[in-house]
Amino acid sequence: QVQVVESGGGLVQPGGSLKLSCRASGFTVSRYFMKWYRQAPGKERELVASMTSAVGITNYADSVKGRFTMSRDNALNTVYLQMNSLKPEDRAVYYCNGGLVWGQGTQVTVSS
Repeated sequence: QVQVVESGGGLVQPGGSLKLSCRASGFTVSRYFMKWYRQAPGKERELVASMTSAVGITNYADSVKGRFTMSRDNALNTVYLQMNSLKPEDRAVYYCNGGLVWGQGTQVTVSS
């Protein structure tokens, strides 16, 4: 079955950190352009981070640049999103995407 499953979301205080995971099955993440999106309540889904296939060049939205880091573990067929210095405006459902495959999302809430 071709799918991705996100995990790692939760509630964190402003300034805190979370690491999201996206484990793929049925395809190889290193061969796909992988992306992390997020969607906040009442807002459109936005691209947060991306990683090219093979070499794995990353790119980030301006709103998260310097705070978020996308990485990949080829052995585990998993991509990650390390989120540091979290802000209340980072609150959203975070989705992993590879090709036509989308995960179910994982909720991130930043609140004191």
